[in-house]
Amino acid sequence: MKYTTEITIDLQRDEFIKILDNPDNMQHWMRGLLGYNMISGEPGQEGSTMNMKFKRGKGEMEMVETILKRNMPDEFHATYDTKGVHNIQRNYFKEENGKTRWISESEFQFSGFGMKLIGFLMPGAFKKQSMKYAQDFKNFAEKGISVTNS
Repeated sequence: MKYTTEITIDLQRDEFIKILDNPDNMQHWMRGLLGYNMISGEPGQEGSTMNMKFKRGKGEMEMVETILKRNMPDEFHATYDTKGVHNIQRNYFKEENGKTRWISESEFQFSGFGMKLIGFLMPGAFKKQSMKYAQDFKNFAEKGISVTNS
């Protein structure tokens, strides 16, 4: 399953990147993030891996981020792996009239019958979640509104 989301953030690209690139800010826009820890490599750099733990409903979910490409301020690509799901994210950042357009291409690969069924029956839920993260980032970056207060 593949889809693209876009959002415009009312910040110049260098300010946008400073906020996005600071791992301490993740808790303010990644709803449900309980914590993260480095597994290998230099934080934020190509080839590094990080474990991320999220609260999901009544349970928890862990995923591993692997940075594939870091060409800031233009693009950032990573994979996110959790049980039954391999997610490839290609993010592009365009400076437009003092604002930043964030284009995110998502590709989900499912394994196991259960995850394949969810991907088939509920593809809109994945895109909706991606847009929610982008909107939460926008609210934090522009207005200082953190999801930790909700």
